[in-house]
Amino acid sequence: MELQGSKDMIGNVTDDESGQGLVEYALMILLVSVAAIGALTLMGASVSDLLDTAGAAFP
Repeated sequence: MELQGSKDMIGNVTDDESGQGLVEYALMILLVSVAAIGALTLMGASVSDLLDTAGAAFP
């Protein structure tokens, strides 16, 4: 009888995937933030020049 109870408990632990969605969202946010930082690093100077030109056009 005791053996069946421990099998149920182990089964409940291994079948519990409630935190999986949170981890997936965290990985997606991490991927998007790394891509955004990389894009801004590569294009930072040209974006800055574009904003300076646009700002100079409005007195």
